[in-house]
Amino acid sequence: MLRFGTQGADGEFYELTLEHPGSASTAWQNWKPGQFVMVRPTAWEHNPLWGRPFSIHKADGDTLSVFFQVIGRGTRGLARLAPGDEVTVWGPLGNAFAVRDDRPTLVLAGGIGIAPFYEYLRRHPSPDKLRLVFGHRPPAESYPLGIMEKYVKCEAYREKGPEDLKAFIGLLGDIVPEYATDGHIVACGPLPFLKTIQTIAAEAGGRAQLSLENRMACGVGACLGCVCEHKDSGPVSVCARGPVFWSDEITF
Repeated sequence: MLRFGTQGADGEFYELTLEHPGSASTAWQNWKPGQFVMVRPTAWEHNPLWGRPFSIHKADGDTLSVFFQVIGRGTRGLARLAPGDEVTVWGPLGNAFAVRDDRPTLVLAGGIGIAPFYEYLRRHPSPDKLRLVFGHRPPAESYPLGIMEKYVKCEAYREKGPEDLKAFIGLLGDIVPEYATDGHIVACGPLPFLKTIQTIAAEAGGRAQLSLENRMACGVGACLGCVCEHKDSGPVSVCARGPVFWSDEITF
């Protein structure tokens, strides 16, 4: 297991890379960007009880990487892991972002919601049709933008105050309608960010794919701890039916 990160006044960010101890699982050969894993260090025993969900940042036959910000007891514990520590991982879980190589695609990321898009950009069959717009509060250097710029131009907008947020929402109001009907939109980030995209897309007569960041416990739909409201099915588990939903399928 390897890890590296950045630390500063705006928080701590880490990329955690886990190495499979034996022969690699065939599950990792077929995973898709947008899916997630549950991660739980063995040393936790029963405290904390539940694992933590993370979008898959990178994965191949031998390693798996997640990118996270320290925000609580669980992520603090992950940041303290050392090479050789054992970690239980179950996944890949959930569904994935759709890929449309025949349409221009707008990739919208808010904060730590940038994590699942490295592989989405890297694997996309038509990178010339991609546009990444990223909104964030900590410095851009805290995030893996550098490696993503190898595949697509990244537009980063930092929020330092209310005027920055207002300007960013205005930007979304301009660009989301362009892609909501004639293109394709994929988005991941905090709930207010996703709500804004959902509203703008609906007003334009279109829709977007949203990856929800609901709190999860089991990751397989058994505990009903991550429910959202689906227009056809009523309450559904985000881990089992998502985490990616079309914006016109759900209500917040």
